Amino acid sequence: MSTSQSTSDNPLLDFSDLPRFGEIRPEHVTPALDVLLADANAAVDRASEPSTPASWADIVEPVERATEPLSRAWGVIGHLNAVADTPELRAVYGENLPRVTEFWSSVGQNLALYEKYKAIAAASDFESLTGERKKILNNALRDFRLSGAELPEDQKPRFAELQERQAALSKAFSDHVLDATNAYAYIAESKDDLAGLPEDVIEAAREAAERESKSGWKFTLHFPSYFPVMQYSENRAMRETMYRAYVTRASELGPQYGKGTTDWDNTANIAESLKLREEEAHMLGYKNFAEVSLAPKMAESPEQVMTFLEDLATRARPHAEHDWQELREFAAGKLGLGELQPWDVAFAAERLRQKRYSFSENEVKQYFPEDTVLKGLFKVTETLFGVKIRRDEAATWHPDVRFFRVENQDGGLVAQFYLDLYAREGKRGGAWMDDARSRRKPVDGAVQTPVAYLTCNFSAPVGGKPACFTHDEVITLFHEFGHGLHHMLTRVDELGVSGINGVEWDAVELPSQFMENFCWEWDVLSDMTSHVDTAQPLPRELFDKMLAAKNFQSGLGTLRQIVFSMFDMKLHVDFDTSGAKSANDLAREINERFHVIPQAAFSRWPNTFSHIFAGGYAAGYYSYKWAEVLSADAYAAFEEAAQSGTGSVLDAATGTRYRKEILEVGGSRPAMESFKAFRGREPNIDALLRHNGMAPGAVPGAAH
Repeated sequence: MSTSQSTSDNPLLDFSDLPRFGEIRPEHVTPALDVLLADANAAVDRASEPSTPASWADIVEPVERATEPLSRAWGVIGHLNAVADTPELRAVYGENLPRVTEFWSSVGQNLALYEKYKAIAAASDFESLTGERKKILNNALRDFRLSGAELPEDQKPRFAELQERQAALSKAFSDHVLDATNAYAYIAESKDDLAGLPEDVIEAAREAAERESKSGWKFTLHFPSYFPVMQYSENRAMRETMYRAYVTRASELGPQYGKGTTDWDNTANIAESLKLREEEAHMLGYKNFAEVSLAPKMAESPEQVMTFLEDLATRARPHAEHDWQELREFAAGKLGLGELQPWDVAFAAERLRQKRYSFSENEVKQYFPEDTVLKGLFKVTETLFGVKIRRDEAATWHPDVRFFRVENQDGGLVAQFYLDLYAREGKRGGAWMDDARSRRKPVDGAVQTPVAYLTCNFSAPVGGKPACFTHDEVITLFHEFGHGLHHMLTRVDELGVSGINGVEWDAVELPSQFMENFCWEWDVLSDMTSHVDTAQPLPRELFDKMLAAKNFQSGLGTLRQIVFSMFDMKLHVDFDTSGAKSANDLAREINERFHVIPQAAFSRWPNTFSHIFAGGYAAGYYSYKWAEVLSADAYAAFEEAAQSGTGSVLDAATGTRYRKEILEVGGSRPAMESFKAFRGREPNIDALLRHNGMAPGAVPGAAH
């Protein structure tokens, strides 16, 4: 690191400990990147010189040492852009995005550096390297090829342009979705408009209106405000209005379109992104972008993925057809909805669930106040993986953010994490885990412990009561914490394969989806529930109803995921980017082929499909279902332990084995090797089908 850096002047240049969130300002960004990019470029230039020996110590270590601070600082800036968006921060992020993209493109295309890595891999002492270092080198060689290092020199500038433009489009896509979501509000002016809505949702809407000095109740398209309207509101016109606004966001049909904000329409963004991805694939010698995307993944080919999805669709379809027929009959016979419209589906489903199982999601929600849920989550983690979780102190980007430390039994620090749970304006929707820093052990220093960001978009506390989470939100929290554990519990000291680094993208969801299963265990829920008013734990009778309803409409849910996954894959395999057919046309075709619920003609859901246009999942959305096979099968080991004598899925011996073979090894070996080391065999789909109520021979609707 250059001596010109003054960490006291610029908090983004201080890597001595945690990010100094309370001090970081937009004006710090460009000067910090000036220094970090200069240092990183200098290190790459030195490594690329003919006189520099092709060895790990002379090439890999110095480049990593100089580029890690750049990645960490840019990660902090990107994180703030996602959770604390302001016009000033967004502008400076956009200005610097091309610089950072250009740097990484230049590294990936640096033929001299690529030759050094190849020489290290071909040297006689390669076999004496650790398995972790071999994996890093092999990953690096693959990434050089995918970054265009082998392209003729006259083609490299165009390839770099493609990377820079795609990064800009990705940012713009995400900005448009956030802006379109933030800009819409439905103001309910009469109490009659609120019929059916839960009290806490009404109170949150009242407080939202009050904050803007408005009368009435303000509902938005942020999920904690939007979805309860779809689920509970008896005001059908309100449901329709908000549904239309939600599924047309960031499109030419959006409620704000034509009012001076036409640049929020993502239609042209999608078309250009697909053309650029196709051009990139052809430049690299691949038939399509899906092949590029799968090169570092477990799946061997787009055809294998599509066969997997079609097989799953075939198994799920009879269950989905039964679900849909039953819902339509109930809506017509009991709700007077002769023709079920898209804005009626969640409402009718919730009413059918309540009738059949005699409980509502809102009733369950009262048993999941935030602090009790967190205690339960931490207890599961501590029991299974032999760690302790405690509150810690750190500067944060918002008063609602909390900070924790993970310790070994002897009190030694393992990792730390930030927890940002509530939805708010200026915060990107959804839920995710990201790394603030990764575990590594420098040649001459102590181990750098990992730090994670865990971000959700749940309802904040209202009316002086604690925040309460729906059971789905509890599942989401466990999911993101599973990602966090993968990042935090690694024992790998090499940065490139520590934690989630180097893990195949279609295996990265294994630890997250694995954790979801504990949300359906009585042992766990009885210990992590406490009614917000009475402090009583969840009654066993209510849990049994939840369990009976677990696979309620799971056929429909499976087909919905297959539509997303198949749309994504087809878009990147054989979609004609120059043809008359649009991405939205393809979405309707895929829905018609694979789903049983018709799609609204006006729906533009691809325009907000941030996973594939702004989130790194292009030709990779299938990985949720792919990894669910792995995670369900991994969890079955805990079920087997419970059945074989321990009586509980919270089996510490199995947890220790899972930690050792899956979490601790991170990306240091292929995911399939890690799975087989834990399970003793390759995965099969049986556990997934059983968990979803779709095991071979299962009768559609039998669980009802």
